[in-house]
Amino acid sequence: MNHEGKRDWTITNGNGTTREMLFKFLVIGDYGVGKTAIVRRYTEGKFSSNYKITIGADFAIKSLQWDGNTKINLQLWDIAGHERFGYMTRVYYKYAVAAAIVFDVSRLATFQSIPKWLNDLREKVTLHDGCPIPIVLLANKCDIHGTSVPHDLITKFCKENGIAAWFLTSAKENVNIEDSMTYLVQKVVNLKAQEAHNDSIILRDSGRHGNTLSKEKSSCCG
Repeated sequence: MNHEGKRDWTITNGNGTTREMLFKFLVIGDYGVGKTAIVRRYTEGKFSSNYKITIGADFAIKSLQWDGNTKINLQLWDIAGHERFGYMTRVYYKYAVAAAIVFDVSRLATFQSIPKWLNDLREKVTLHDGCPIPIVLLANKCDIHGTSVPHDLITKFCKENGIAAWFLTSAKENVNIEDSMTYLVQKVVNLKAQEAHNDSIILRDSGRHGNTLSKEKSSCCG
């Protein structure tokens, strides 16, 4: 098993078979929007206002008992928001299956940078079948009064750019951090289930007709 989340696997215990899955999630956005704080809040349950600048990328791990038969290990990759690290994103994005794009809801300029991050992401990473990876938008620092980005503008952007959901978040006050990540995990689990279903259809058809049919792309590609 490599460390970048390329596969999932099953293990058998005395009570039956348990599926253990490894997902790589990206957390991207401009410098200072709270990416590291979000990752640490979600994985460690802690908040600090004194995180050091991320150099290149860092990651943290969160283990979830998703259901009685499924354990999910999440790698959350915190990608540096400073412009000088941008050329490395293709390396850091490799094998990712979902992403959270973060902006500071009190700073309009960080919202205006989202198209750059979104385009970079969609140019450099897709699912194995060529479909876009699931994305959520996190309007972070909602604990700060006098936010400058209107909610209807965020909703409009998501609708126009095929982003399924956005969340007001606060790493400081622990607002919607777990809910937003759970939403992403559910999206990926659903895609994995669809993938397994498609594979089983191919195997059945192959056995029936003596050849392998080409796999159709899932509905995520439209």
